[in-house]
Amino acid sequence: MLFEIRGFKFSSSARMLAALVFILLCIQPGHGQTCTEGFAYDRRARQCIDVDECRTLADACRGDMRCVNQNGGYLCIPRNLYNQPYRQDTPALPEPAYPDTSVGFSDTFAPRSVEPSYPRVRSTAPCTLGYTLAEDGTCNDIDECETNSHHCNPTQVCINTSGGYTCSCTEGYWLIGGQCQDIDECRYGYCQQLCANVPGSYSCSCNPGFLLNPDSRTCQDVDECEDEPCRHGCFNTYGSFMCNCDEGFELASDGANCIDLDECSFSEFLCQHKCVNTPGSFSCICPPGYYVYEDGRSCEDINECDTGSNNCTTAQVCFNFQGDYKCLDHLQCDLPYIEVSDNQCMCSAENPACRDKPFTVLYRHMDLSSGRSVPADIFQMQATTRYPGAFYIFQIKTGNEGREFHMRQTSNVSATLVLSRPIKGPREIVLDLEMVTVNNVINFRGSSIIRLTIFVSEHPF
Repeated sequence: MLFEIRGFKFSSSARMLAALVFILLCIQPGHGQTCTEGFAYDRRARQCIDVDECRTLADACRGDMRCVNQNGGYLCIPRNLYNQPYRQDTPALPEPAYPDTSVGFSDTFAPRSVEPSYPRVRSTAPCTLGYTLAEDGTCNDIDECETNSHHCNPTQVCINTSGGYTCSCTEGYWLIGGQCQDIDECRYGYCQQLCANVPGSYSCSCNPGFLLNPDSRTCQDVDECEDEPCRHGCFNTYGSFMCNCDEGFELASDGANCIDLDECSFSEFLCQHKCVNTPGSFSCICPPGYYVYEDGRSCEDINECDTGSNNCTTAQVCFNFQGDYKCLDHLQCDLPYIEVSDNQCMCSAENPACRDKPFTVLYRHMDLSSGRSVPADIFQMQATTRYPGAFYIFQIKTGNEGREFHMRQTSNVSATLVLSRPIKGPREIVLDLEMVTVNNVINFRGSSIIRLTIFVSEHPF
C-alpha cells in the first residue's frame, strides 16, 4: 500500500513513521530567531509552535489521500486506512526534542504529540490500547483526561486524542526540564513602561501622565492642557505639562497659579519720581508741575507760563522754573535809583546820594535743580565798557551766607559764578554779584551790581 508525505512515497506504515521522524529532524538553517520546519515563532509566547499545514496549505494531499496534521509536519494517509484497527501498543519511534533557539535558552522543549484522529471501527476482536469495546461492537476512544488515567504532571494540561492523549503547557508557560514554568513576560519587555508578572500572564501599566493603549502594552501621552490646569498658559510635555504666566506675573509655588510681579520692588530707579505697581505691570507718576514723558518713566517740567496755566496778573511777569513758576511784579527802583529799563535801575553820578552806591543794579532770574552736582558753573559776568588803564574785580557782595557759591575770575573783564555745595529745594536765593572797576590813572573806583534771584526746585529734575 502506498501513501505520500510531501512528495515522498512509501510502501508501509513503518516507512511512513520513519519519514515523519526524518521531517521533524530536518532543521531549516538560518540566523536570528528561527524555528524548525513545520513550526512558527510566537512572539508573545517567545517559543516555536506547530503550523497546521492541513489548514494553511491548499490541496496538501492529492487524490484519495487524507491530510492529518502532525507536530512539525503532516501526513497524507489513504482513507481506507481508517478501516484498519489502530494498535496503541505498537512501539513508537522516539519523538525528537527541538532546541528553542528563539529566546536564547539552553533548555529544550518537547513538541506536542498529536495523534491522527481515527474513526470508530466495528470489531469482534478486543480493541487496541486507548479504545474500549462498545455493546454494538465498535471501539470507542477512551478519554484519559476525563478518567484521570493520564500521566501528565501537575504543571501540564491533558489533551485527549483519538486512542491516546498529549500533555502540554497552557498559555503563559513553557516546558523546561519536563516541567511547565511561568514565562516572565516582564523580563522580555512585553510592556512599554510598567510591568507586573503574574502566573501564566502579565499586566502592563503606565507612569503618571500616560494612558494605556487598547493593545494593553504600550502607553500614550496625556495632554493635561486640555483640562486647563494652568491659570494663564499651559505647555504640554511628554508625560507632564508646564504652566507659564503672562508678562508681569510669576508662577506661584503650586506651579499652576500666577501671582502679580511687583516691578517697583526691583529698583528705585525704575521711575524718575514714583513707581505704582499695577496687576501685571506698573506705572510712573510725577509730582505737581511735571508730566510723564514719552518713555513712561521720566518727568518733564510743565511750563505754566507757556500753557497759560498760571495765575499771574497782566501787570506781572510769569517766570517758569522746574516744577513751578513765579509771578514777578513790575520793577520798582528804590530811591535814589531810577528805572532805566524793565530790569535795570541806575543811580546818577551827579546825585550826591549816589556817591557811595553802585552805579547800576541789573536784575536777573534763573532756576536751579535741587541737589545739582558740584562744582558747577551756573552764571557768567562780563564788563561791557572798558576804560584804558582800568581793571575789574568780581565778588559776591551779599546772599552767600551759607557759602554755597564762589566767584572765579576767568579773564581781566569776566568771571563765573560757581556752585560749590549742593542745595536742596524748594528755595529762593538772592545774590548781589558785584563788579568793581578800578582805574588808578584817574583815581577812579566804581561798582555795578547784578541782583541774581535763584529759584531752586523741589526735585532734582
